[in-house]
Amino acid sequence: MTRAITLHNVSKAYGRSSRAVDRLSLSIDPGEFLVLLGPSGCGKSTVLRMIAGLEDVTEGDILLDGEPANHLSPRERGMAMVFQNFALYPTMTNRANIGFPLKLENPRHDHSERIENTARMLGIESVLDRFPGQLSGGERQRVAMGRAISRQPSAFLMDEPLSNLDAKLRNHLRAEISQLTKELGVTTVYVTHDQAEAMSLGHRVAVMRGGVLQQVSPPREVYALPENVFVAAFIGTPRINLLQAVVHAPLEGRMSIDLGRQRLPLPEPLSADHQLLRIQQGRRIIVGLRSEAVRIAPPSQARPGEVALSGIVEHVEYQGHEALVHLNTGSQPAVVPDLESARPERGAPRRRRSAEGGVGVLERLRERATAHISGPVAVLDEPASESAPVHSPDRPAITASDLVVRTGPDMRLRTGGQVPLLVDLAHLYVFDHQGRRICPLPRDVPGLDM
Repeated sequence: MTRAITLHNVSKAYGRSSRAVDRLSLSIDPGEFLVLLGPSGCGKSTVLRMIAGLEDVTEGDILLDGEPANHLSPRERGMAMVFQNFALYPTMTNRANIGFPLKLENPRHDHSERIENTARMLGIESVLDRFPGQLSGGERQRVAMGRAISRQPSAFLMDEPLSNLDAKLRNHLRAEISQLTKELGVTTVYVTHDQAEAMSLGHRVAVMRGGVLQQVSPPREVYALPENVFVAAFIGTPRINLLQAVVHAPLEGRMSIDLGRQRLPLPEPLSADHQLLRIQQGRRIIVGLRSEAVRIAPPSQARPGEVALSGIVEHVEYQGHEALVHLNTGSQPAVVPDLESARPERGAPRRRRSAEGGVGVLERLRERATAHISGPVAVLDEPASESAPVHSPDRPAITASDLVVRTGPDMRLRTGGQVPLLVDLAHLYVFDHQGRRICPLPRDVPGLDM
């Protein structure tokens, strides 16, 4: 029997001030594969442990098939966990490891048939009589999964089960997990910090930051319609280009977005998405451009909806099937707090002193943004008024790359050379100064006609 899992305003606090999870509400349908995705320390494993009953809930309710479950022990919940470190008993054979939970349930029954069937499903029949120490990492993870499957649980809870394996094996087992969970039809909650796993496995992806749920959507929607700049930056390889900008909407003339040294003129007539930008006139915003939304080509080759920019080549990453070109367009990148880790490492300095001995403006803003885990998800480079331009004649030249463009592997580019760019405005993201998406508008996702 597969189960529906519901979390209603669930919080987990350690001590008086630290909240690992803050007011999280989430509904998981029977048979659904839901992925909890986020940087290390964001609370996703804590959520998994609360669902399993290994952690007590500080506030809120966990429901299983609509029935309160906060008081149930892990055994009463009927779930099976697969851990990152395999958690196999080294002195038991693999056969005994797979059959151990069955033996606990019914010590006198012969479980050989179920163990054999489970091993056959995972392709590990030949190693059943060996010990875990005699297996490769991939084989050990299959044994760990076999131990979970043999119980015929109501839900699988997987805590980064592939993170200790090499890349090739991770890809192989990822496909196996996807196929296996489809065949079994069991509700699965899968924790990972790897977006490739999340996008390829999940029916839906729940993105977390600092204990707060940011977005829950199908993978296609999480990528194409991120609800804030943190989700946009966390999903996608290479990372989305995020640039500071100002909207210019004169009473007469063409509306444009000022990127500092260049402008993106918006096409006339304005689309419904771009019309919303009028209310941002003079305000500081963040422009998001995926690498596939920009191409290297002269203005004469522009397609409808494309506008011209230019950039200086700083670096080219050859990837074999493609190349990633790092360009300097004279724009100022936006900072996204907590992108790699939700909390600073223990012992790390909280503040960085400037050359004059004071606390840097960027550091103060970054602290302010991360002081409240559900607060702003973007930080601009200086605390200027919203109507201030993002550039001035006194600002020093920007030499670092601010834009990454994906190209074919055969394009020959010279470092330091200037190249023409075409930006597809249909794939332009705009976020307000706090990182909330204001363009494109929310819409139905099936076709994603952006």
